[in-house]
Amino acid sequence: MAKPHRVHHSAKLIKKRGKKVGAAPGTLIHVGETKNTDINIRLIAYNESSLKEFQLSDPAQCHPPEASDITSWFNIDGLNNPDIIREIGDRFELHPLIQEDILNTDHRPKIEVHDKHLYIVIKMLQFNDQAHDIEFEQISLVVGDDYVLSFQEKPGDVFDGVRERLRSGRRIRRLGPDYLAYALIDALVDNYFLILEKLGDAIEDLEFELLDKPSKDTVNRIHHFKREMLLLRKAIWPLREVLSSLSRDESVILSDEIRMFLRDVYDHTIHIIDNIETLRDLLAGLLDLYVSSVSQRMNEVMKVLTMFASIFMPLTFIAGIYGMNFENMPELQWQWGYPAALFFMALCSGSLLLYFKWRRWW
Repeated sequence: MAKPHRVHHSAKLIKKRGKKVGAAPGTLIHVGETKNTDINIRLIAYNESSLKEFQLSDPAQCHPPEASDITSWFNIDGLNNPDIIREIGDRFELHPLIQEDILNTDHRPKIEVHDKHLYIVIKMLQFNDQAHDIEFEQISLVVGDDYVLSFQEKPGDVFDGVRERLRSGRRIRRLGPDYLAYALIDALVDNYFLILEKLGDAIEDLEFELLDKPSKDTVNRIHHFKREMLLLRKAIWPLREVLSSLSRDESVILSDEIRMFLRDVYDHTIHIIDNIETLRDLLAGLLDLYVSSVSQRMNEVMKVLTMFASIFMPLTFIAGIYGMNFENMPELQWQWGYPAALFFMALCSGSLLLYFKWRRWW
C-alpha cells in the first residue's frame, strides 16, 4: 500500500496564494494548483423535445440562449486563463467578485443570491485508489433564468449520469435550469457516498491489519486517514448550510418543487456528515487500539523476561553461595555435593515453572 505524500497533503490544506495577497477586490488571479491544460467549453442546449451538444472553441460563443424555451448548460473545464473567465463572466453579467471567486479554488461551499442568478460553490471529490487519499476540486455553479454555468479546475467530473439523463429523458429537460442545478448538486452529493464507502473499506482493512500484526506503517496510515477525514469534513460540513439556504430561499430562479428536491439532498448531506463523524470516531478508536496493542506486546515481552529472571535468580543465589572461598564449607568436600547442588537447582527451576503454569502466567 502506498504511503501518503506529505507535500501533496500540505498543498491541500492551504492552497498557495501567489500574487493574490494584497490585490484589489475583483482582481482575476487563479488560486490553486497550476495545471497546463487548455480550457474546454461544452454546451448542451435543450428543451422538452430536442437536445443539441456543441464543443465551443471561442468564449464569444458563450451567451444566454436566444429562445425563451431553451435551457443552456455551459460546462467550462480549466481555470488557467483569467481573460477567458472574464469574457464569459462579462457576457453573462457576472459581478467581478463572482469572477474572482470562480478563479479562487480555496473557497468553502457557499451560496450567493443575486438579482439575475444564483452563485453556488461546492466541492467535487475523487478517491485515489493507489494512494488512498481524496482529491478535491472546486465546482462553481451559476444558475440563471435559462442557463447554468459550471466551472471546474480540470477535465473529468461526476456529471456523466446527468448528461445521459438529458440525452435520454424528457422530465429533466422539461423542468428547466433550476432542476439541472439540483441534478448537478445531487450527483456531487451521491458521489460523496461512494467516497465514504471506499474510505470505510480502507479503514476496515486497516482495522484487521491492526488486530493481526500492527506496525509503524499502520499508525502512519491511521494518521493519514485522520487527515483525510479532516479535509473531507472541511469540504462537506458547510454544504449543509448551503442546501438549507437554497431550500428556504425565495428567489424566483428556484421553484417550490425544486426546493423540495433540495431538502432531500439536505437530508443526504446530514447522513454523510454523520458517517464522517462515525469514521472519525472509528479512527480515533483505532489509534487507541494501536497504542493498547503495542503496550500489550511490550507487556508480553516483559512477562517472559521476568519469568526467566525469576527462574535464574535462585540459581544465581545458590551458585553465588558455593562460589565463596571459605575453607569451612563441608559441602565442598562431600562426594555428592556437586550433583546435589545441580539437583536442587533443577528442583527450584522446575517448581517455579510449575507454579507459573498453575497461575497461567506461561
